[in-house]
Amino acid sequence: MLRFIIHYFLHLIAPGIIARVFFKEQWIKAWLIMLLTLLIDLDHLFSQTLYNPCRCSLEVHPLHSIIAIGLYLALFIIPKTRVIGLGLLFHVFTDALDCLFIFHFC
Repeated sequence: MLRFIIHYFLHLIAPGIIARVFFKEQWIKAWLIMLLTLLIDLDHLFSQTLYNPCRCSLEVHPLHSIIAIGLYLALFIIPKTRVIGLGLLFHVFTDALDCLFIFHFC
């Protein structure tokens, strides 16, 4: 249960805090954009098993791969796409933390 709470807090609430701190003028817009980056989880639909609580999504799903992360980093570097890149990178960071829980408890 703790893993679930931490995971979804980091996916839903933490981006709002990040937006509030770093994008003060348009923090709601930044938060919504970062929430939209959750759409990269649609790549889970291409897995043989849609949900496996003991599977680390990094390097298993195409939008959670090292190549994709490199593209997210490029988006972060470009000022006009920085919020999108930040949201995607934070999403992957959250999933990486989840992988630590998986490796410890599964």
